[in-house]
Order: sequence, then structure tokens, then C-alpha cells
Amino acid sequence: MTLVLKTAFASYPHTVALKDGRVGSDRVRLDFEEVEPVTRAFRRMVRTGDFDMCEIAVTTLAQAHFYNKGLTALPVVVFRGFHHHALMCPTGSPLRGPEDLAGKRIGVRAFSQTTGVWLRGILLDEHNVDHRDITWVTAEDAHLLEYPDPPNVVRIRPDQDLRAMLLNGEIDAGVALVGIDESKIRSVFPGPEAAAAAWYRKAGAYPVNHVICVKTALLEANPWLAEELFRMFVAAKAAATEPSTEERFRPLIGGDPLPYGLEANRPGIEICVRYAAEQGLVPEPYPAEALFAAL
Repeated sequence: MTLVLKTAFASYPHTVALKDGRVGSDRVRLDFEEVEPVTRAFRRMVRTGDFDMCEIAVTTLAQAHFYNKGLTALPVVVFRGFHHHALMCPTGSPLRGPEDLAGKRIGVRAFSQTTGVWLRGILLDEHNVDHRDITWVTAEDAHLLEYPDPPNVVRIRPDQDLRAMLLNGEIDAGVALVGIDESKIRSVFPGPEAAAAAWYRKAGAYPVNHVICVKTALLEANPWLAEELFRMFVAAKAAATEPSTEERFRPLIGGDPLPYGLEANRPGIEICVRYAAEQGLVPEPYPAEALFAAL
């Protein structure tokens, strides 16, 4: 009998072969639901368990582990990148660099958003700017209802918009605020690409954002499932007809810009979870084995 998994993940070049039928399995069939934006699927996965398999942010995965949501990840990273460029301010801002952010107001979709977790960790590690010395202005709560935002997080009203607030000076900077006229904003980091490359060479970690998770009960009931799903994702990546957005990192990484497998991704996973623990999102920096299936 074929196992049917209700599934949600974005249509990346490296995943579309699973959706269009070029890659399949005799043992498992994926029943897709398209969710836009895909982050809404993360919320549904951890709040109401709507999917058997789902794309999920690493921070959300770590919090789901703490709150016993019964999810286990596959070592399949479907979205990743460097984040220095995502910390933006108006072109006329007096901010000279990240060291000027202490005491400022920074907008971010949610305090738990993984891009924000990466940037707060980098600010502390590399620039001695503590996230507790910043007011984080958010539009949403965390994906997990159980997680309460810390005291230095404030929520905007429904009639407010972080992008407009950035441009009119109500906040000093923003994290990954899409849809703003690029001529009106700049990176807080002078030379963000060079800063990201220098951080990578020092930290030795290729940042991880989104992975694939499966309900733990399904993996336990079907011991073959994790390996079969991993095989399918590897085959779909090999069948890609267009380059992934991560391809632009190949010169810096010096190899596959979208590696699968736990060891290839361990530094990026464990530094992200360490940052999450330092920021109070989870109680401790879990090892990768606590979150990912053994293959």
C-alpha cells in the first residue's frame, strides 16, 4: 500500500520535480497543498498539525522540539543564504554601521523569524550589540502560540506597516522587509556582501533557514520513510532545470551551494540553534541529532 503524505513546501527549482511528477516513489505519494507565503504553512504545522510533511524554519523546528510538537526534520535544506544585506535602513539614515544599533528600534516580521535570529547572533558575536539593548518592532507573533515574546518586543497595530514605518522614521532599521523601493533603502552593513563573506570564512558556517520536517509518529511507524523521502529530494534536486537562488553563493562556498545531508549542514544548523538559545527562543542549544532524522 502506498503511503500518502499531505505536504506543503514552496516550488523551488530543486523541489518542483516532486510536484510535477518527474520524481516519485512506489512507496509514498505526496498530496500537495500550495500555501502562499509558505511561512503560513509553518504556522499551521506547529499549531494544528495540518500536514504530514512540511517546509519549516530552523528556529520554528527548534521551538517545536521544546514544545513537544512531534516533528522531526530531514537533512534537506530547501532555503538558505547570508543575511547581512537583509538589515536595512533608509538611504538618509545617520546609522554608520551595525555598532550604532544599540538603543534603536528595528522592525521584523516576528521576533522568532529565522533571518532575525541570524542577524541578532551576528550583531552580538561580531559587533558587541546585544539584542536586549534594541526594541524589536513586530507585525506577528511566533509560529508557536506557546512562545511569549520578550519584554523588548512590541507589536504594531493592524493599520500600521513596517515598511512605511521604516521610510517615515518610526523605526530605525528593518529586517527582510520586502517590497520597498530599493532606491529608498540601504544596508546597515557597509559592503554587506564582503561582510557576509568575511563572517563565513571566520565562522565556517553556511547559514540554514528552511528545512523539511515530517511528523515523528509517521517516521516511527514507517522506518523506511526518512530514507525514501531523502532519496526523493536528492533526485528532485538532480532533476532541476533552473539554478536555485543559492547558486550565487557558489564562488564563496567553493562547492555545492545547496548541499543536503546532516554533516554538510551541521555548522549552519547548530549555530542557528545556539543563537536561538542565546536569544531566549529555546532553553538550550540542541544538537542537530535532537532535531533531525538519522539516515
